[in-house]
Amino acid sequence: MPRRFFMSLHRAHFLYLCYKSCLVRYTFFYILILLLCSQTVLSQDDVKEYTVVDSLYREDQVYIGVTFNLLSNKPDGISQNGLSGSMQLGFIRDMPFNKRRNKAFGVGLGISIDTFNQDLLIAEEADGETTMFATISEDINVDKNRFTFYTLEFPIQYRWRTSTPTKYAFWRIHTGVQFGYIFRFKSTFISEGVEVNQTDIPELNKLQYGLTFAFGYGAFNFQAYYGINTLFNDDAFINGQNVNLQVVRLGLQFYFL
Repeated sequence: MPRRFFMSLHRAHFLYLCYKSCLVRYTFFYILILLLCSQTVLSQDDVKEYTVVDSLYREDQVYIGVTFNLLSNKPDGISQNGLSGSMQLGFIRDMPFNKRRNKAFGVGLGISIDTFNQDLLIAEEADGETTMFATISEDINVDKNRFTFYTLEFPIQYRWRTSTPTKYAFWRIHTGVQFGYIFRFKSTFISEGVEVNQTDIPELNKLQYGLTFAFGYGAFNFQAYYGINTLFNDDAFINGQNVNLQVVRLGLQFYFL
């Protein structure tokens, strides 16, 4: 009887240990399932957050431009030579005004550097106060003759595009007006050891304004600028003619968000 009792007691202890072991394993198993489920839920939430569509998106707010520069309305005997170019960098606030957000107004601020290689000599008269504009004779060996100016730009645009909240390559047309203020101007003439630099030109129209147009798809866009007013005012003469130079830019423009 005592032996049977101890055997029963031993059996009960063994069953208890098995039960306890199974309980631990099942508990661990359930905890593991709960952890996996919670991780799945969190992952789904992350995916949902990643794929949320921005219904208030904006486009093309930073721009970089590279252009060839032309001078139109040139006086007789004045021509361009060499490479003339411009670089532009700026920011435009994109302001959509329709529900689809494919139409917008843009108002911005930027800076540009323009260089023109040509044969217009800009110097001073003997009095040191009057600017002289002259044509450089062909028999003069010219090492450099160009003027460069730096401009603060204020573009105002109407913008149309085929973009959507999830479409990042699209067709676009931007057109409008651009105002500019020339805050630095320098004309340089170098010939056979003679160098003439002019930075203070009273006849310079520091306030510039013109029409802009940009058209393209994706990263590459054609851009054009046509200056409405002249680079120099009516006090600038050459051979009895007004120096009615107007700036034209043709090139590429790149946009970023």
